[in-house]
Order: sequence, then structure tokens, then C-alpha cells
Amino acid sequence: MTDQSPAPMTPGAAMTLAAIAATAADPRPSGETLTAQEQRITYGVKQQLADTRLTTLGVWQLRWLALSPDNANMAYLVQNTSGANQFAVVVRGTNANAVDMMEDLDVGTVVPFNIGSTTAPPTSVSKGAMAAFTQLMRMSNTLGPTIGTLEQAVASALAGSGAPPGATVFVIGHSLGGCLATMLAVYLQSRPWGTTAPKFGVLTFAAPTAGLADFAKQFNEVDWAVNDGYVNAYDMVPLAWESLSTAASWYPPPGPKANFEVAEGLIPTLEGLTGPNAYVQPSNVIQLNPGNYKPYDPAAINPSVGDFLAQVAAQHANSTYLDLLKAPQLTAAPVVTSLSATVGQEGNEIIVNGFGFTKDCVVDFGTSPCTRCHALSDTQMSAFAPAGLGVVSVRVTNNLGTSPAVPTAQFAYGGPAPVTVTSINPTSGALKTKVTIKGVGFAANPTVYFGKNTATNVSYDPKTQQITADAPASGSPKSVVRDVRVLVNGYLSPAGPADEFTYPN
Repeated sequence: MTDQSPAPMTPGAAMTLAAIAATAADPRPSGETLTAQEQRITYGVKQQLADTRLTTLGVWQLRWLALSPDNANMAYLVQNTSGANQFAVVVRGTNANAVDMMEDLDVGTVVPFNIGSTTAPPTSVSKGAMAAFTQLMRMSNTLGPTIGTLEQAVASALAGSGAPPGATVFVIGHSLGGCLATMLAVYLQSRPWGTTAPKFGVLTFAAPTAGLADFAKQFNEVDWAVNDGYVNAYDMVPLAWESLSTAASWYPPPGPKANFEVAEGLIPTLEGLTGPNAYVQPSNVIQLNPGNYKPYDPAAINPSVGDFLAQVAAQHANSTYLDLLKAPQLTAAPVVTSLSATVGQEGNEIIVNGFGFTKDCVVDFGTSPCTRCHALSDTQMSAFAPAGLGVVSVRVTNNLGTSPAVPTAQFAYGGPAPVTVTSINPTSGALKTKVTIKGVGFAANPTVYFGKNTATNVSYDPKTQQITADAPASGSPKSVVRDVRVLVNGYLSPAGPADEFTYPN
């Protein structure tokens, strides 16, 4: 026990617990067993819970954590050790792209949710949400201190905590975790807890709707200890599935403004996934950031589909919600920025540059684990290339997570070097605008594309290792953004924010 006096659950603390649920969410690229990943996640979650600089103050103790067999869902249970009679059930959000998550929720079909009441008729939730909820309730952990399902863990915690009856159990989640938290809270508060019966509270962040009006009504009628659903005013995900069309008017300056493909294609397509179903949010929405478009991703402000989706992800991120709630950010997973060499053979020593490297970091070359690697500092690792073929992404993993794959950290066995565009100048112009292209892996006789159209007057300077090219026609009568991509030695550079060229009206 600590000397800190008990404090109510704050929104910042709840969002911190929700963000901690994303710790080490992705399996190691070279693969690991479910038990090994559960163990790595457990270590990482405990490390984050112990961090006294976070809004959670280091007073929450892990009691239970479990993964679903396919790693699609994860939840954990914690107890407040500061003297407050509090527990929290935290449900992890989706690992996937936010739009992919919405498409995968199977909202075109609704099914009965008949486990929240023994007397009332069943309410209606999406088939996808119900499938995820069922998986959540069936998953069981393999590590201590409490073994069993989530409901068994809550019962054990309430009975064995040594605290008097009347505990408060908060059900918390971000994104899909928030959607599932509304269903889980309705279920848990309906269970026969006997003399240990707690009071339940709900705190969700960026949650899409789980069901129709009857489910929202059932949820709203419960006497919750707290019932707050926090939503970033510029987050597209919680608009699902009630008001997605709102996002067609986004984003305010500096953008990205929804172009024709987004406003007339992507958003109506997502809206159409619901079919005849009319989804309704519970009446607990608290809007954050209204009228103040900040923070935003400055690398995703051009009016293109790619930048719009990148901004959707940025506005939905755990880090954005922590920022809006003025809560400290979690310690980040490793990030790889570059390699000392992008071409080589098995056994070559490669210096991996980045940040967030720790002694427990390991390195993967694609799906091949590196057996000889160690951290030189928090910004460099030494790794000897394992056996492999082709072009692979070099990624670093520790108990907090895995670095994302980035174009500047690709390794080609035997060469030639991978090709990446790192900048263009200017970034806008009309037909025949001369553009200077910088990058890595450039060589003689490159082909340059602006979107699908081939540039003219292309030249490569071996001294500066830069390419110049005249912009071709845009192929559109409207203002449009095209990715500038370079083809050299069979490699076509990937599209990204650094290569976007805007054609004005």
C-alpha cells in the first residue's frame, strides 16, 4: 500500500489504462507462441503500470490478463492499491487500421444481445461486436496471479481483495475496446455478485456504436457509478455508425480536406455497410476539442485519400486522446529510422538506427529472427543479418512493442538497394514543373511516375545522387495530389507523405 490518499478515477487515468492495453499488441514479426506473447505483454503492462510519472501514478496492480487465440482481443484487470476500493477492467482496442476495423465489424447484420437482463427482451447489437464480445468472455489466461476467464477473475478479485463490499469496478476501453466495454459493462452489472456486489462505472474513448436504439436505451437506463464516453471532435471512428457523413466536411485548415474520392466514395461506402440498420450511440458522449483542430499530423495535410486516412488514424490514436486530456504519454515502443547498410549478405553486421532501444530489444529481418544482436545505446543496435532472401523490413521488438516497418529500414539480400523517395522540391506545380527528387537507392536510368503518369526529361546526377524530372499532366481537371515514385533496377519506391506533389486547379 502507498501513502497516497484514494482518488476517484479521472478521465486521464482511465485513458492511460486504455492506452496501456495496446502494449506489445502485435506479435513479433518472426513469430512467437500465444503464451510467449502473453508473457511479453504482461511484462510490458506491468512496466507501464509501475510508471509513477503517468496519470495512473503507479498505484494500479495487475491481477489478470488474457489474449484471445487469434490475438484479436485482449483484456486485463487491475486493482487500485492506494486505499481506494477500486478495480478496472480494461479492454484493448483494434490493432488494425481504423477504417479496416470499421469494415470488419460486420454491421450489416444485427443479432440479439440477451445476456444483460433476465426479464427484458433482448436488444440488438452488430454481429461483429457480438462475435468479439463472445471471444472476450471466453478467453482465459495462462499466467498468474488469477487463472480463468474475465468473469472468474472479477469474482475472485472482489472476494479476495480484503476490501469491504461496495467496490467500484470501472469498465474502460478505447476504440473497439470502448465499443466492447459498453456491452461488457451491461453484462457484468447484471450478474449475481451476492454480498460482494460492486458498483460499475463506464469510461470509453473513441468508441463506435455497438447496437441499435434498444441497446442504447438499455445501456442508458443503468444507474452507473460514472458513465462518460469521450470523443475527439475530429475522430471519424466514433461517428460509426450513426453520423459518418459528418467527416465529409473535414478537415479544417491546414487539412486534409476530404477530396471527391473520400467524400463521394469512401465515406458513403462505409455508411452503406450498415444496410437498413440504424445504430445509436449511448447518451454519454463528451466531446473533446470542439472547434479546435489540434493536435494533428502535419505530415498528412494534403487533399488525398492517403493523407485523409493518415489523419483519421492520427486523430483516433491513443496518444491524441492522452494529449487532449492533458495526460502524460506512455513510454513508446522502439522506432527504427535507418540502417547503416541496406544491401548485404547473411552474417553482415548492420547498425540499426532509431530510438527507444533497450537491453531487452531483439531484431527481426522480415520473418527471420536475428540471433546476434544487442543494444549499443538507446539510439543504436548492432545486428548480424540472419539467413534470408529478397527485400525485408528490419524491425526491433521489446516488451513495449514492435517498431513499425518503414521504407528507410529495408534490407536487400544481395542487392540491388531498395529505393525510397525522402523529399521532393517543389511540392506543387503545374505541367512541366521541374522537380528535384531526393532519396536512397537511386541509380542510372530511373523512371519517374507522378501517380500513373510518366515524367519527362528525367535525369540522374551520380554526384548528388538526385533526380530531376518534369511533371507530366495530372490526368484530372481538378486540383489533385499525386505520389512521385521512382523505378530503378526493378524497385519502385513506396508511396508516402514525403513524395506528394499537388497540382492546383
